[in-house]
Amino acid sequence: MARAAKEVGTFMGSGEGGLHSTLYPYQDNMIVQVASGRFGVNIDYLERGAAIEIKIGQGAKPGIGGHLTGEKVCKEVSCTRMIPEGSDAISPAPHHDIYSIEDLAQLVRGLKEATEWKKPVFVKIAAVHNAAAIAAGVARTPADAVVIDGFRGGTGAAPKVFRDHVGIPIEAAVASVDKKLRDQGIRNEISIIASGGIRGSPDVAKAIALGADAVYIGTAALVAMGCRVCGNCYRGLCPWGIATQRQDLVDRLDPDAASKQVANLLHAWTLELSELLGAAGINSIESLRGNRDRLRGYMLDENLMQVLDVESVGA
Repeated sequence: MARAAKEVGTFMGSGEGGLHSTLYPYQDNMIVQVASGRFGVNIDYLERGAAIEIKIGQGAKPGIGGHLTGEKVCKEVSCTRMIPEGSDAISPAPHHDIYSIEDLAQLVRGLKEATEWKKPVFVKIAAVHNAAAIAAGVARTPADAVVIDGFRGGTGAAPKVFRDHVGIPIEAAVASVDKKLRDQGIRNEISIIASGGIRGSPDVAKAIALGADAVYIGTAALVAMGCRVCGNCYRGLCPWGIATQRQDLVDRLDPDAASKQVANLLHAWTLELSELLGAAGINSIESLRGNRDRLRGYMLDENLMQVLDVESVGA
């Protein structure tokens, strides 16, 4: 994945587990994450990233933390997360030093001070019913971008009840956040990054037209690597060698072929986006951002179209 990001000239997230030494050659294309467990976080880790992301929530499991069982904490995971081998790695639901927007602003400012104000800092929140209000608070901190993660994020380690019944679609969340920031006159204070459910180039175009500045992808890139989306990542028995630490399974994944396939995916999406922009009479991504005039709703109820602020087909 990191090889593909470097080849294409984009960025890859480290996740909350720290940064393994084998990824150091790709550090200029890495976004390092500071999550509630603070695994692997030290000044060396922060300085190696091209950007820093504070993970507050995750779209597939809003409001809960994470639990990596001890049987999965092998030597490689242990040195990366900076925890004893074989011990459970538990990420609390909240950050225990963040209970208000002021606390979040203090952490953002602290991370910027630690890196001499050279690294942009993002704040990742889950797409929930009050995401717009949360994003408006984030916009009043020194953060550079708010990442909104929709409920269709494809993690295979989320409880089914949370995955299916708590989050909301990324389209509704992005549209409501964009509207809230515009209404409060602070839209240009912060960038919006959409993630969770971006499955093709049309989804990228729709997210940007609804107000996003950029997108994250996850499952689509894993599918390009060979993932079959069986949803059993938590078992550590991935037969494709992606979500596992078992060496016999890891050996099934060819890093050279996988990186090439991910790079091909991103190149293809770029070409498809160019075609979509041309069809819409637009010559740049910047002109598409927040341009809802280029969108129409089809088979959507009236309330959802009001949230999205788009007209019906034929209007």
